[in-house]
Amino acid sequence: MTPSVVDPGPARALAAAEPGVFWLADPDRPEPLPALRGRHEADLAVVGGGYSGLWTALRAKERYPDLDVVVLEAGRCGDQASGRNGGFASSSLTHGFGNGQARWPEELSALDRIGAANLEAIGETVDRYGIDCAWERTGELMVATAAHQVEELDDLAGEMRGAGHDVELLDEPAVRAQVASPTYLAGLWDRHGTAMVEPARLAWGLRRACLDLGVRIHEHTPVTGLARDGAGMVLRSRDGRVRAGRVALATNAFPPLLRRLRLMTVPVYDYVLMTEPLSTEQRDAVGWRNRQGVGDSANQFHYYRLTRDNRILWGGYDAVYYYGSRIHRRLEQSEVTHGLLAEHFFETFPQLDGLRFSHRWGGVIDTCTQFAAFFGRAYDGRVAYAMGYTGLGVAATRFGADVMLDLLQGEETERTALRMVREKPLPFPPEPIRFAGVQLTRWSMDRADANAGRRNLWLRTLDRMGLGFDS
Repeated sequence: MTPSVVDPGPARALAAAEPGVFWLADPDRPEPLPALRGRHEADLAVVGGGYSGLWTALRAKERYPDLDVVVLEAGRCGDQASGRNGGFASSSLTHGFGNGQARWPEELSALDRIGAANLEAIGETVDRYGIDCAWERTGELMVATAAHQVEELDDLAGEMRGAGHDVELLDEPAVRAQVASPTYLAGLWDRHGTAMVEPARLAWGLRRACLDLGVRIHEHTPVTGLARDGAGMVLRSRDGRVRAGRVALATNAFPPLLRRLRLMTVPVYDYVLMTEPLSTEQRDAVGWRNRQGVGDSANQFHYYRLTRDNRILWGGYDAVYYYGSRIHRRLEQSEVTHGLLAEHFFETFPQLDGLRFSHRWGGVIDTCTQFAAFFGRAYDGRVAYAMGYTGLGVAATRFGADVMLDLLQGEETERTALRMVREKPLPFPPEPIRFAGVQLTRWSMDRADANAGRRNLWLRTLDRMGLGFDS
């Protein structure tokens, strides 16, 4: 779908949308925890209270029950990407089968197996700790909306089946029988690789589980400094400090505390709409009885899903990078992108004309040139980090937490032996080259979508270099 002027129908549907995050407006949102004050000590300090940090703290207590763990969160746990996303928990650790096959083909079977076990373990965690987050193992439906994408889905289905994945290729009548859209030409249903979840509630449930296991969590505690301190590390905030033997950095899109990482990722804004609940007639008009998560096959893709009260979350398409890696609350709203999303929604579901959007928001995520998370250590192994999840971290962050703990404990595991874990992506260039390169890439991806998938010289060059930009 190419940008155009938003017609009055989508504009009316957006008119009363609240400029805020639907998931975070939940009345069951927990009360904030006190900020860090004074001097403290811990065995493990975790910086960041999103999925990455919370999984690290929880897995630390599950793996090493006697470990004294503290989490330092700049705002409130789950308020950033972890509480703003679409709620697609994918078993893929490589940002999809295709990316994994292109980058780590010799270990993709192991990565797929570990990823499937990781997703299963998240479901078990949700059950064990009684986390009310509407966990649904629905799978995901990838749809073709252009002729060239049909052939691409056919090729992908064959490759995935050859690798042992249980996927079903759907022709036009079959895919429209699953979800009724006049734009669908084919579909690929991966029945087992994705679960739907209410993202903020998952984060809050992990927070509660950490507290119950004795983890100390301090919110409204931005960490301003990281330095050696004897045999350990010291973390400083405005009103306190923590001395810890080991530190896990889980800040993702936000500026890292390690200078070496500052060009390894760029922050991009992803934008989302949420509809009001569908009536019985509207639900019948779209079908969607199997409640799969859905994503289209374009370079600039949309993702969408049903909520427990049968709203439609609709996001994606525009991954916006702001010059200088700018992050600011004002950037969480975009009249242009939200307008485009509304227009695209009604192109996909014209039978829902008259439906209104209740919420509109955006959030910042980190992307890297390999599209999948990367890991490492610093300060002679006292500090570990995981970042670069590129919008697919709802489930992969649990795997990343175990990788960081392996690295901090000096344990040689199947995870740490993976080339995917040992290698680092190439960095992005500094400004202004970075901004120019990202903009050229986005333009080229849009042109490829409009030209039967044909990639121009710039994209082909990036492909040869193993570089790219995605969300």
